[in-house]
Amino acid sequence: MELLKNIVFDFGGVLIDWNPVYLYRKIFDKEEEMNYFLEHVCRYEWNVLQDAGRPLSEATRILQEQYPEYREEIGMYYGRWAEMLGGTIKENEKLIEPLKEKYKVYGLTNWSKETIPIAMARYDFFNYLDGMVVSGEEKIVKPDPQLYSILLNRYGIQAEESLFIDDNYANIETAQQLGFQTIHLVDGMNLEVILETKNIL
Repeated sequence: MELLKNIVFDFGGVLIDWNPVYLYRKIFDKEEEMNYFLEHVCRYEWNVLQDAGRPLSEATRILQEQYPEYREEIGMYYGRWAEMLGGTIKENEKLIEPLKEKYKVYGLTNWSKETIPIAMARYDFFNYLDGMVVSGEEKIVKPDPQLYSILLNRYGIQAEESLFIDDNYANIETAQQLGFQTIHLVDGMNLEVILETKNIL
């Protein structure tokens, strides 16, 4: 890829293995009940509002009032949030150091501003980043192009000179519209091989 100066990573699903199942398998006896809870109570759409800046205490209270029968389990979502972290995705995390030798490396993530410090304290790769933009701090979530613009403006970088790596295709589409080079990371893909094939690594 020509003119490449920056690598921009999404975190969840690309560098960090985060999944509520890791916690709730300990809580629910039956897989079906856990799945019901995560699909109908602590839904993806509810979690995204925290990524957009809603306080965790407010989000928890609203849901507990809506589903009092799950009051305790809802409280665990952020009360025991750290147990949802399964570790880094090592095959991708290991690429950050060699990439740093040739490029600036940034993060662009949908993440609550209240939980990102837990991940930052746990994983060393954050120390290698040249900067990052967290949706919960900006109160804007991907795929809103404004969040990408914050990254570009804050660090004085150009979309055309940047490679954006994300596992969510809607986020990739916005990046492409803004002029980013992109890699849509899906299950079974080997990022290291892809970067080597493109002569990036």
